[in-house]
Amino acid sequence: MKHWKSWLGVALVAALPGVAAANQALAQKNACMACHTVDKKLVGPAFRDIAKKYAGQADAQAQLAKSIKAGGAGKWGPVPMPAQAALSEADAGTLAGWILAGAQ
Repeated sequence: MKHWKSWLGVALVAALPGVAAANQALAQKNACMACHTVDKKLVGPAFRDIAKKYAGQADAQAQLAKSIKAGGAGKWGPVPMPAQAALSEADAGTLAGWILAGAQ
């Protein structure tokens, strides 16, 4: 049951007009774009590469949201991602869904 809910959220994020621009604005507001781009590695991986890595995982959105909030190191190389602890659960989930939808 969780699997279809994750993908439904991703599909809704991708389908709603104006949502993509709002989600990119959320990424910019929270400094995600300082280290990530949509389609090229910068300091961290491209959002599209992140989406590919999580593709097919039933709990991808929840896991990615958790990773965004907690930060970490080692998944993508030696440069650590700082924790985004001040980011709300809802915003972390929104960003995760947007990233999983290809950051479009």
